[in-house]
Formats: sequence, structure tokens, C-alpha cells
Amino acid sequence: MTGIEHTVVDTDRGKVRGVVEGEAVSFRGIPYAASPVGELRFASPQPHPGWTEVRDAAQAASRLEKVQGQRVPDWNEDGSLTVNVFTPRRALEDGAARPVLLWWHGGGFTSGSGGWDWYDGDRLAALGDIVVVTANYRVGPLGYLYLPQIGAANLGPQDQAAVLRWVQDNIASFGGDPRTVTVGGQSAGAYSSLMLALDPATNGSITRVLLQSGPFGLNPQDAHQAAENADAYLRLLGIPAGTDTAKALRALPAEQLLDAYGRLSVQLAAPGNAAPPMYPVLGAPGMPRTRQQALADGALEGKPLLIGTTRDEATAFFAFDPRIQNLTTTGALDILTAQVGRQAAQDVYQQHAARLGEQATPAQIFTAVQTDGLFRDGSLEVADHHAAGGNTTYVYQFDYAPAEDPYALGATHCAELPFLFNTFDASPDSPVLAGDGDAQRALGREFATAVAEFVTTGTTSDWLPYAPATAARIRHFG
Repeated sequence: MTGIEHTVVDTDRGKVRGVVEGEAVSFRGIPYAASPVGELRFASPQPHPGWTEVRDAAQAASRLEKVQGQRVPDWNEDGSLTVNVFTPRRALEDGAARPVLLWWHGGGFTSGSGGWDWYDGDRLAALGDIVVVTANYRVGPLGYLYLPQIGAANLGPQDQAAVLRWVQDNIASFGGDPRTVTVGGQSAGAYSSLMLALDPATNGSITRVLLQSGPFGLNPQDAHQAAENADAYLRLLGIPAGTDTAKALRALPAEQLLDAYGRLSVQLAAPGNAAPPMYPVLGAPGMPRTRQQALADGALEGKPLLIGTTRDEATAFFAFDPRIQNLTTTGALDILTAQVGRQAAQDVYQQHAARLGEQATPAQIFTAVQTDGLFRDGSLEVADHHAAGGNTTYVYQFDYAPAEDPYALGATHCAELPFLFNTFDASPDSPVLAGDGDAQRALGREFATAVAEFVTTGTTSDWLPYAPATAARIRHFG
């Protein structure tokens, strides 16, 4: 195209053409595996056959569009297993290998795309002089349906492992250092990052770990529950027992598979439950043991860790839910009792009520309980264990809340993402960004600089490492 500068790079499957954008070069939509269609639907990722000409490298709607702003779904199953590489312009000129951030999007294992402009990594790459890689992995039923008898078991994590192998084999061509790879992500992407770092099959390729708002209070799905949900899903699709399940599933349009998953989500929904119907299964590929067992076995030892949450994570899930907003104290305690038992429910509710004060509503107290139970407690548990072992650990809390906040979201789930990637312009209608643009950009530069420094060195120059159970060592942004 006239007036646009391009750069061509070799990969192990063919040449790709990127676009120079300011101080970075962006390569979008590079296949890392064959399209998961036809016989490859519900199969482990297979090598891409490659291409001979230079390839221009120029999903379902998000669960959190009310928070981040609307996004037009642009997903197509054919050609969906791709990576996006953002590299500093000078990295392709001076021959020096840059540290790599391999970053996974969230979306509850149900939605999202690494190609959305929310996650464009060109500005972060230029700011930090690092190579940023984002990727698509199969989500929803295509990535987490548990039917091991047809080869479907944690296919999303298998895709992520394939991306990590692609980075090892190809990132040097983009100016990246395959020996210095930080794996990171937000929400489901953080959960996935920790899985990769703890799995013996992928652990050795990972240097550092970045975990943003990981839902570590969500225990992995056990195989029995996953199989029950798979059976319910097949019934919704009208696939009777005794048929060739693999053949039947591969014959259906992808849209029909996603529609049935949506109906299953409604069928299994319960007030206060943020868990999707399908997500990583314990004992399947990518998750051979629990997080707790892997940490106890020393799987994360020696890897610097940067981990954190937003202050008000759970408002993103419950601020727009009238079932939660209209809760009475009794109703809130009933939901919590179903989750953790009556005595624990009463204790945790009272603790949060005392902290928030007399003016707090049952909905606010319940939401704060969920923020801690689903996100903060597990993150601090990981941080405490890692720091206690003498490992470099940094913990943050993102506190920035919009100046105009009619939904009382506060510093909600996903709030830090435009600050990390400097993609404020990608979410102009997001309620988490209503307010002072200059202040937001200054905070974004501060947050992104800290993350990039960690990716580069494994440390941060103006931030004390975390010590176990030491709240004063948590860095607050905003």
C-alpha cells in the first residue's frame, strides 16, 4: 500500500510481511499451527503446512464488553491459530536480541482474541525495547470441551504450548531472545501462564512470569464434572449417545457449537458464580497436578514473579447483575454458604462488612468477598509461597478508578489493560476510562515501564521485592 513501510521476516513456515508503525513493527496473524477445521477440529494442534509467497501479517463477543467497551467479533475457525508479534523497529536493524513477553488474553476461557486492538503490543514494545507476542488459542467448547475419547482434552492449553514452541523456534528472526521469555497474561491468560510455568513439559522455556488478575480461587475442573458438562453439551446439540461423536461434532457449523455453549452457560448459571462451563481440567495435558502441588514441588523456583490484582475485581461481574445488586444480607449469606459453608460464609461476610463500614450494601460486601476469594487471596498465596522460598517476587495492586463512575465499578477487572498497552483509543466507550486522559496516560506509562523493566531484567529499580504477608511491600498504582 502506498505510503506504508513494510518489513519481511523469515519464519520456519515461510516469509511474513510486517507493517512499520511508529517505533515498532507489527506482524499480525502469523499461523503457528494448522487451522483446526475438518478432522483437526477437537484435535491437538498440528504443524502448519507453510506457504511459499510472502504472507501479509498485517471469536465470540467478550464477556466483559460492558466494562471494556464493545468489540465486533471477527473470529473465524479457519485460520484461527495465529500469533501477533510486535517488535521495536531497531531490533530488526541492530541484531541485538531483546527480551520477549508472550502475553495471553483473558475472557473466562470462553471468549477473546489476541488480535483485538485492546492488546496491540506495538507501543509497549517500543516503550520497553522488548518483543511482545500475543496469540489466539481455542476457547469455549472448541478449546475446553472434555471428551478425551475423541482427543479433546485441554486443547486450549495445548495450543498455548504450541505457541511457546513457536516462540522458541522463530522469535530470533523478529529480534527476540528465545532464552529470555516472560510468559504472562490477564485473568484466564494469567491462569494459563501459571499453568505453562508449572507444567514440566513447558517450564524449561520460561524465564519469568507475569500474572495479572488470575482467578486462582477457581479450582481446576475435575474430570468427572467436565465429563458431565460435556454430556449436557452433547444433549443440547442433539447428538445422541452411541453415535460417532467426533464425526458428528466435526460436521456441525462452528456457530452451532458456540450457540449450544451459550445455552449451556445459561443452564448452569447460578447467582454469584463466575465460573464458565468449560475450563482447564486437572490431569489433562497442560495440568498434570494442582497448582498447590506443583508449587510445593518447586516447579516455579528460580523464576522471577510479578503478580497483582485490581482493587475491585469482581464489580465487573456483578455491577450489572440485578440478582446481586438487589441482595439482602440473608441472600448474600445463602450464596456464600453454598460456596464455602455456613460458618466460613458468616465469618468472611462479617470481616468484609467491618472493613467496608456501615454504609456498605449487601451487594458491595458480597462483591468484595468475591474479589478476594476469586482473585486476591490466591494471588497472595502464590506470592507468599514464592517469596518465602527466596525467589524474586513483586506484588502490585491497581487502584485507579474513573473520575466518573456511575456504575460504581471502581478499579475493576480489566481496568489496567489499556494502561499496560497504551490502547486507550481502542476503548473510547469504556466506563473504566471516563475522566482525565492526561492522568491516565501518565499512570499507564508508569505501569507499563515497570512491567517492561521486569520483562527485561527480572527486577524493578524503584520497587521493593515482596516479602511474605507484608502488605507494605505491595506497590499501588493509581
